[in-house]
Amino acid sequence: MKRKAKPIMIQGTMSNVGKSVLAGGLCRVLVQDGYRTAPFKSQNMALNSYITEEGLEMGRAQVMQAEAAKIRPLACMNPILLKPTNDTGSQVILNGEVKGVMAAREYYRHKKEYIPHIMKAYQQLEEAFDVIVIEGAGSPAEINLKQDDIVNMGMAKMADAPVLLAADIDRGGVFAQLVGTMELLEEEERSRVKGVIINKFRGDKEILRPGLEMLEEKIHVPVLGVVPYFYLDIDEEDSLSERFRGQKKEGALLDVAVIRFPRISNFTDLMPLEESELINLRYVSSPEAFGEPDAVILPGSKNTIADLRWMRQNGLEAKLLKHVSRGNAVLGICGGYQMMGQKILDEYKVEGGGTIQGLGLLPMETAFEEEKTRTRVQGTFGQLPEFWNAFEGAQIEGYEIHMGRTETEGKPVLELCEMYERGRNAQWGQGQMEENCEKGQAPMEENCEKGQAPMRQHSKTDGCVKNNCMGCYVHGFFDDAMVVKAWIKTLLKQKGLPEDMEIQVQDQSAYKETQYDQLAEIMRENLDMEAIYRILEGGSGCSI
Repeated sequence: MKRKAKPIMIQGTMSNVGKSVLAGGLCRVLVQDGYRTAPFKSQNMALNSYITEEGLEMGRAQVMQAEAAKIRPLACMNPILLKPTNDTGSQVILNGEVKGVMAAREYYRHKKEYIPHIMKAYQQLEEAFDVIVIEGAGSPAEINLKQDDIVNMGMAKMADAPVLLAADIDRGGVFAQLVGTMELLEEEERSRVKGVIINKFRGDKEILRPGLEMLEEKIHVPVLGVVPYFYLDIDEEDSLSERFRGQKKEGALLDVAVIRFPRISNFTDLMPLEESELINLRYVSSPEAFGEPDAVILPGSKNTIADLRWMRQNGLEAKLLKHVSRGNAVLGICGGYQMMGQKILDEYKVEGGGTIQGLGLLPMETAFEEEKTRTRVQGTFGQLPEFWNAFEGAQIEGYEIHMGRTETEGKPVLELCEMYERGRNAQWGQGQMEENCEKGQAPMEENCEKGQAPMRQHSKTDGCVKNNCMGCYVHGFFDDAMVVKAWIKTLLKQKGLPEDMEIQVQDQSAYKETQYDQLAEIMRENLDMEAIYRILEGGSGCSI
């Protein structure tokens, strides 16, 4: 009988202590050491999401961790995804499919009903891998939420996982975070915590050492390491991302402003632009911060109508329209693309109902539908107006996540094939792992029905372009180096700068690999990995 995977869990004293990145780093270390490893997070609240090869939706943090583990992302790694639609409610995505929009109170009433789904997803991974790296959410010491917890100590108990507790020293009060958290845990919960990690440290660790010794005396748990503050290009969680703060690049020729909507989503689309030395990418949320950019990007939004109203009311719409009138570039992706049309209709009350006038930049209209479009796509940029002709023939691959159908009278931007799988089991785990896979890798068998091709295609066009304005639905827009080069050439031409200057663009897949390897090196240098392996082998030491 095959032995089930060993679990290890990273929880945090609060949100944004770096749990996701630490879990990703641990995944890469384990894979480098020969363990088939998978990430898991039972419940994720995020506006950055991803569409798997099976057409299922999941949070991007677990996608990052799967990439670090060198496996393809699977929806069972994140069985519950909550996408906030306002301050008190979220769209609930269960097993990769939309369950509905629920107010927070309604969701909490249903949480226990989702436990079988969580455990089924976890067991699918447990039967196929050697180690499961589980990530918690927020803090395990929220005493008003502990009774129905399914993501912190509740999940640790269900998986019988030992816990590593991480704290963020950069935000201050790290000792109070750790001592307070341990004090608020029940005795059985405290016994699961096998070590603590202090994250985001700036300075001399020797100065910190006396405090670490006193901390261990108070909580009776060893400090497994102090991880320094570091800068790597790795996908992060949503609203607390430090990317939004931005730092001006010296010598950058191009200034690109991204509208930071209140419900901005999938801003990870823009990470490849941040890597270019030629581009100063900054996020703006007020007319005062708008400045005089060379280009404006309208990114994705979880609440397109509300974010369009927000932009209209705070004066950013007027700034944008003036920018367009000067002949400068505007690019819209997904929700930002929908805003660029003549109007948005919401007959099914997806976002509250009614009709709103769009920005009027593109000859198109969008009607929201009850069913969400979830598909992976690949294709080619077609013939485009002179302003955008640097994009012609460039290849693109990405995914669509949106509720609307857009009808356009303008020229489409892309010739696409929808790539969707019906032969492969959507709820993965019914198929079996290849037993002879390369050590540390975890490719899946196709497990198709006899005579059925695993990948089907459906051709379509996408996007709309007019003069200096262009938009489309495809997330991952800039993932291909040729598309980034086309964007830079377009803006150089717009500014009257030489288009033939040397443009260095990283291959995204290769670049990500270097970042994950650097993350693993940081983990090895600053954490007691021997102790972590002993914890992994020893388990929780709790009876369930």
